[in-house]
Amino acid sequence: MSIGCLKRATALLLGLAGCLFWAVAASALDFKDPFRTEQYVSPAPSTRWQSPDPLPVLPEPGTVKLPPPDRALSLPELTELALINNPRTRQAWYAARAAAAGIGIDQADDLPQISATLSGQRSESGGQSGNQVPWLTRYGPSVTLSWLLFDFGVSDYQTKAAEMLALAASLTQNRVLQDVVFVVEQNYYQYLGTDALVRSNELFLKSVQTSLDATQRRREAGLATVADVYRAETQVAQAQLNLTRSKGGLEKTRGALASAVGLPVNAAVQVQHLEGEPKIGELSGSLESMLTRAKSSRADLIAAEAQARAARAQAEAAARAGYPTITLNANSGSSYFRQDLQRTDTNSVLVTLSVPLFTGFRQTYQTRQAEARAAQAEASRDALTRQAELDVWQSYYDVRTASDGVNTTAVQLRAATQTAEATLARYQSGFGSLLDLITAQVDESNARVQRIQSYLDWFVAVARLNYSIGADDKLLYALNPK
Repeated sequence: MSIGCLKRATALLLGLAGCLFWAVAASALDFKDPFRTEQYVSPAPSTRWQSPDPLPVLPEPGTVKLPPPDRALSLPELTELALINNPRTRQAWYAARAAAAGIGIDQADDLPQISATLSGQRSESGGQSGNQVPWLTRYGPSVTLSWLLFDFGVSDYQTKAAEMLALAASLTQNRVLQDVVFVVEQNYYQYLGTDALVRSNELFLKSVQTSLDATQRRREAGLATVADVYRAETQVAQAQLNLTRSKGGLEKTRGALASAVGLPVNAAVQVQHLEGEPKIGELSGSLESMLTRAKSSRADLIAAEAQARAARAQAEAAARAGYPTITLNANSGSSYFRQDLQRTDTNSVLVTLSVPLFTGFRQTYQTRQAEARAAQAEASRDALTRQAELDVWQSYYDVRTASDGVNTTAVQLRAATQTAEATLARYQSGFGSLLDLITAQVDESNARVQRIQSYLDWFVAVARLNYSIGADDKLLYALNPK
């Protein structure tokens, strides 16, 4: 038997063995789901899905900067911690880095693309005359160059779009930093307000306990009934319930503040309280000046303009994609043979003018789509501008309303406190009714709560106005006055 016949017989036997192997393997496979995709779906809509494999385990968050355990933190210190620890700042920063890398990706198209290959081949073939060409082994390196020389500005507009998108991403990062600062401010003042509410409820509890003691003494003297005692006890129980609820609310706000700072919710964060009553200042600047500043200070507005320009540049690139292009291609390679054959070299240079004649109207619709997206981006920018104006407008009047509320509640609390003290003195002296005393104490407690709420409203309104304007500095006045 010749060597050629032996090779063909061997190939035939290998083919039969392969067919037998696949026949046996196919009998063990489920052709309805050969890749077992059904394991990722529950067997019925009403059945809970159970994973056949262990589920991924969430890793611990990255290392965070912990607050000092022996010192209460001010608002600026909490804000600094949040800018370092909050995952949103890292998320926005990496998004900006990715967008910046997109500029380099687009600019790379302006440079020649060079690649090197090393290939090896062993083959035999039969000629049309029935002659068998023996096995031939060849190998060798080659270098290929491709360079887009001219494309009527398509790549330039694509690079401009990438630059605008990178600008928008960096501005978005700036806005995220403002978001984090605003959230910290909100939670900080909410915590202070809830803490003040706890102290207010503690004072109210002491007040109604004093009333209960006075009622019990009056009953022992025959000046009050058992119903009065029960009524006073009811008031004490209600005060205890209010105190319990406010303490629970304080723990919730403590966790929210820790989360805003980028710490675990159970982190021990000590907060520096305000010393004395905050000083309420007047608004600096007119509403019109604030509206004007918002258009130049809000990073998200400028980012929206950058996105609109990027979309417009992409539309220009799409419109020019149907123009001719000129490309340079070059190749140089060598082939070596195992047999005693001479090395062969291959070299070529090719300049190509490509003129799209008909693309099935693809280019028409791609241009139309890009134009529509550019108009959509511009409309989104305009909508955000109007929303920003509304935010500034509403925040401005929220500050004014809250400022008036602080002044009004001061008078209200002073009058309610004096009334409660006078009514308690009369009741302890044997005059007046328990209903009058309870009413006066409730009015005092409500006035104190209203006072706390008015300060909270003012602080939050000022923070929201600064956020609406996009001011990195405290445009109006300090939010943490002493």
